[in-house]
Amino acid sequence: AAASAAAEPAIATQDSGADAERLSGLLADLTTFRADVRQLITESSGGVLEESDILFMLKRPHGFYWETLAPFPELIVTNGNTLWNYQPDLLQLTIDDWNPDESELAAQLLGGETAAIAADYSIQAVAVADEDWEFVLRPLDPASLYERVMLYFTDKLLESILLINTNGQRTLWEFYNRQVNEPIADEVFTFVPPDDDFLDVIDNRSAAQDETDQL
Repeated sequence: AAASAAAEPAIATQDSGADAERLSGLLADLTTFRADVRQLITESSGGVLEESDILFMLKRPHGFYWETLAPFPELIVTNGNTLWNYQPDLLQLTIDDWNPDESELAAQLLGGETAAIAADYSIQAVAVADEDWEFVLRPLDPASLYERVMLYFTDKLLESILLINTNGQRTLWEFYNRQVNEPIADEVFTFVPPDDDFLDVIDNRSAAQDETDQL
């Protein structure tokens, strides 16, 4: 169930600071998180622009893995030092320094960076049921790309995120087969390029990184 399809809320709180703490509390107990993700991007008229199947893995504090499986394969992964973006269809690998302060909102949300989020967004919590919460984030900067962002939790687990752009485009992530705090190896978050002479590697790192660093 998407956040926008939630039943009539039982309670709407007004203290954005308290609501930010509630959101942080729901995310704080996550050491690892693994889920299958259905991504649906629609235009303002409701027409479907893209539908994707994604594998997502998270390991606090720095491991982030986002692999699009279909229809167009792509991998975005970081170990907290280096960010890899691998596009096998294009035979291209881009390597960058990882800077959490410049990361996308999605990475901040999924990584639990609630302090950074609270600095840029007002946060309103809506109680839908005893263990179900909807959070509505509205940007403080009028020039923001987003009009609002909505997170929906069932039984204290993240079920969906809806991002609504100012142009009306919507991106919905629905999380299935969720696994919480089960072991995930550190190696998952360090990308080893395939042995392919035709692979185009674009290395934008400011200096060589020691990829043996632990998460």
